[in-house]
Amino acid sequence: MPIPGSGLAKGLAVTLRTMTKRSHTAQYPDVQPELPPRTRGVIGLFEENCTVCMLCARECPDWCIYIDSHKETIPAAAPGGRERSRNVLDRFAIDFSLCMYCGICIEVCPFDALFWSPEFEYAETDILELTHERDKLREWMWTVPAPPALDPAAEEPKEIAAARKAVEKAEAAAAAAAVAAAAAADTTPADPGPAPGHDPGTPETPAGGTA
Repeated sequence: MPIPGSGLAKGLAVTLRTMTKRSHTAQYPDVQPELPPRTRGVIGLFEENCTVCMLCARECPDWCIYIDSHKETIPAAAPGGRERSRNVLDRFAIDFSLCMYCGICIEVCPFDALFWSPEFEYAETDILELTHERDKLREWMWTVPAPPALDPAAEEPKEIAAARKAVEKAEAAAAAAAVAAAAAADTTPADPGPAPGHDPGTPETPAGGTA
């Protein structure tokens, strides 16, 4: 059985330990806090990667993502080819008064167009001002921290391995071509030049005749 009053004693011990420690006051906003690298502050948009697939808007539990787009026709690249159509982004906005920072939109984006930014200073006095358009989301994109370095013992990504092999193959082919060109230059017969004792300016005398 627990000793009567043990819980009270533990609580008082915690209080005494806290009382003996010096308090630390964060000097915000003069000194910015050191946030963890994976802080969910705000969502940044890398507009060039967005294909208007609407996955983020459809999967958002709060329906706080608003996307508008239109279609444009791309002429055929060659005569007789087919025209293509593509989606062009007109509006991408997020209502942060509704967002619950679940990160589903970032996870489902297949083209890496959305990223977490540690920025958190976007409070407004009017709730309507918390709907930020794509220009503001793009500004926050440049505050996204760099991804952590890969584990040195991890397997090399397939894309990097394929690119490295292609470069090595091209370098080997160029080196082989240079060696072959040098070998061909060494085997080319050189001009023997004039015979010894012969003056290039004096015409030769035919055998058995006079000049």
